[in-house]
Amino acid sequence: MSSLERPSADAVEPGQARITRRPGGSLGGRALAVLLRLFVRPVLAAGARLPGVRWPFGLVDYAGLFLPAIPGTERKPVRLAGCRAEWVRAPGTDLSRAILYLHGGGFVCCGLRTHRRLVSRISAAAHAPVLSVDYRMLPGNPISTAVSDGIDGYRWLLARGFGAHEIVVAGDSAGGYLAFMVALTTADLDLPRPAGVAALSPLTDLDPSVKLAHPNVRHDPLFSPVVLRYIADLESRTSARVVVEGETGPRLSPVDSELAGMPPSLIQVGSTELLLPDAELMAERLAEAGADCEVQVWDRQVHVFQAGADFVPEARRAIHEIGDFVRKVTP
Repeated sequence: MSSLERPSADAVEPGQARITRRPGGSLGGRALAVLLRLFVRPVLAAGARLPGVRWPFGLVDYAGLFLPAIPGTERKPVRLAGCRAEWVRAPGTDLSRAILYLHGGGFVCCGLRTHRRLVSRISAAAHAPVLSVDYRMLPGNPISTAVSDGIDGYRWLLARGFGAHEIVVAGDSAGGYLAFMVALTTADLDLPRPAGVAALSPLTDLDPSVKLAHPNVRHDPLFSPVVLRYIADLESRTSARVVVEGETGPRLSPVDSELAGMPPSLIQVGSTELLLPDAELMAERLAEAGADCEVQVWDRQVHVFQAGADFVPEARRAIHEIGDFVRKVTP
């Protein structure tokens, strides 16, 4: 078996965490890491060191105007109860399955535009349409509101005739957190659980302590420790505010939740990421709960490297694997 082939499903017992290595080191991947370390990492760190400043996070999404969907993609605006969404269909898709997608951005930025190209690539790889949710974010809304918006997107798919066994919930970074939380929350609401969860470099533990003690704290080309502390502090302050106002605060992190009955999961993460321990711990907890999970650790790849598929060959292979996973769990 080559390093890019996935283990046979027949050879894996349910409830087993499989951590597999994927090769990296392409010129495009190395160039992306250098660019992030030189130009993006310092900006994120500087912003996190000034928590009192109201940064115009909403403008970040407009950077996505330079990242259009792949040619031939059809897009349709959707209105959910509390937020916008977008129905994305890449060429070659059919209606035998669907993906609910929740974008990353640290719960504070990004949106439909920044993730349109990535979402359209995933749609093409999975041969499935995608409902991309523009959920409400910090600091104006607690994370629990974003989970509710994800649930509204899931209900929207169910109402349009997709069975739960035909839906995969996916997301990257903070959206990976939300993908797991949406799948968990369906049981609380007596909704059928989705067929699977696909998470790209997911945040699964809001407590940054384990990540800050990991060796990758020195190697991550994108995130510095101060960024993780900023997100944790912002979430904590927002949670405290809404609890005082009588609303429900965020639920536990996915790694601390009751994971029994969770559907199969695919997690992709870069080997130098600060969120690598989150991926590994989530897989361990899922296995302990009897759920099936595969973690693909892509060598020397950056946070959500799949977004660089135009010039990073590992990213294209990873998206192909996501498509395989979606089709496998929605036969």
